[in-house]
Amino acid sequence: MNKIYVTTILIVFIVVVINLLSGEFHLRMDFTEGNQYTLSDATEDILESLEEPVTIKAYFSEDLPPNVSKTRKDFQEMLVEYSSMADGMLEYEFINPNESEAAQNEAAQNGIQQILINVREKDQVKQQKAFLGAVVIQGSKQEAIPFIQPGAAMEYSLSTAIKKLAVSVKPPIGFLTGHGEPALSELSQLTTQLGVLYSPQEVTFTDTTDVPTNITTLVVIRPMDSIPEAHLAKLDGFMQRGGSMVFAINRVDGNLQNAYGTPVSTGLETWLQGKGIEVAPDFVADAKCGAVTVQQQTPFGMMQTQMAFPYLPIIGKFADHPVTKGLETVMLQFASTVRYVGDTSRRFTPLIFSSEKSNSFPAPLMFDINKQWSENDLPLNGIVLGGVVEGNQGGKASRLIVIGDGDFPISGQQRAQPDNVNLLSNAIDWLADDTGLIELRTKGVSSRPIDEMDDSTKAIVKYANFGLPLLLVVVYGIVRFQRNRMRRLKRMSENYEED
Repeated sequence: MNKIYVTTILIVFIVVVINLLSGEFHLRMDFTEGNQYTLSDATEDILESLEEPVTIKAYFSEDLPPNVSKTRKDFQEMLVEYSSMADGMLEYEFINPNESEAAQNEAAQNGIQQILINVREKDQVKQQKAFLGAVVIQGSKQEAIPFIQPGAAMEYSLSTAIKKLAVSVKPPIGFLTGHGEPALSELSQLTTQLGVLYSPQEVTFTDTTDVPTNITTLVVIRPMDSIPEAHLAKLDGFMQRGGSMVFAINRVDGNLQNAYGTPVSTGLETWLQGKGIEVAPDFVADAKCGAVTVQQQTPFGMMQTQMAFPYLPIIGKFADHPVTKGLETVMLQFASTVRYVGDTSRRFTPLIFSSEKSNSFPAPLMFDINKQWSENDLPLNGIVLGGVVEGNQGGKASRLIVIGDGDFPISGQQRAQPDNVNLLSNAIDWLADDTGLIELRTKGVSSRPIDEMDDSTKAIVKYANFGLPLLLVVVYGIVRFQRNRMRRLKRMSENYEED
């Protein structure tokens, strides 16, 4: 019996020591995809470079459902690591706004949104008011994180809020206008994201103006009118001084009213071809696609129904590159093939691909909205829809990112796909920013819908969920049986002595 007491005391002692050490050393193993619970080098650089203390007030309601309260726990653990990494330059506190009206007013004044969540009690679902937000304060400045969504990229929200307060001068990002491109007001989702680190501004060419000298990254989105040769020459001059550019252009235009698609020419496609990139005047069709609303005759009259439309490809295949890393799905609208036609003096990296069931059709083209698509109609795999070219231009290193669709980042066009904006934000970040925050924007819980898995993967998941628990029970039973058997044999042996 003395052995039992000694063993118990040792176990208790070890547990106590581990708990004491854990208060000083925050060590944990992270086996999640993408290291969801490991702080990035970008965050470490931001925290180590703080010149003025930062205070974080986290407004979280208590007594929340387990799936929501986990968000509070994850956020608190993240703040512990932030505080440890900041070496005394970051403090935090948690406030429960539901405790008093004064606390609720304070949360509202700091820009924290009150949300409604569903709570199940006694087989009934009711709605409960809750707060899940935080405010970052540095001196007289503050930045609110109104809603910390469960499973979202917490580290990106928190690190960018701190970075936004710490940055004194934001570098400008130019957006070309004057040829039918959208104004910044039409890119509200994009400019909101970029506004954390940059100052977006419109650039319009005249006979006497070029790209301002303080701009190193220029964005060209969906030009609709012809671009004069003089303006294309200004783009050449911008590249020759080492400028980098992002192009999201429409090479074709589809009209669902008359079910007809036509090619688009602005002069930019010829200029790009001289840089080694061809955006083909074709329509890419994909089995993974969005839907359009059509009217159909039914026994009950005309009804509107949703039909899959392969010319609205939903992209889920990306290169392992900072521009596309972490993206889940991007919906394009009448996208075109992007090909590299340059020489070996430049390097081309494809970034965006169609699925394994796709095809391309040259414009002009009549759309058959009621067409029943088969696998024979979509025999191609991995059509390139965007890429980056890197090389020297006039002795200066320059980079061009080209995407064969100009509508995807425009507010309201594909609002249901947040990665549409993330794609262009990542592209601009990769060209203009060296903080590393680009990798955090899409760092969150990954979406893995079982409907999008292939049949073999579905079967593995199905049988693993069903069979693995049974297998563990059987293995445990065998181990327990063998252990008890050995004990019986030991008791039956002549040399066995009971302690």
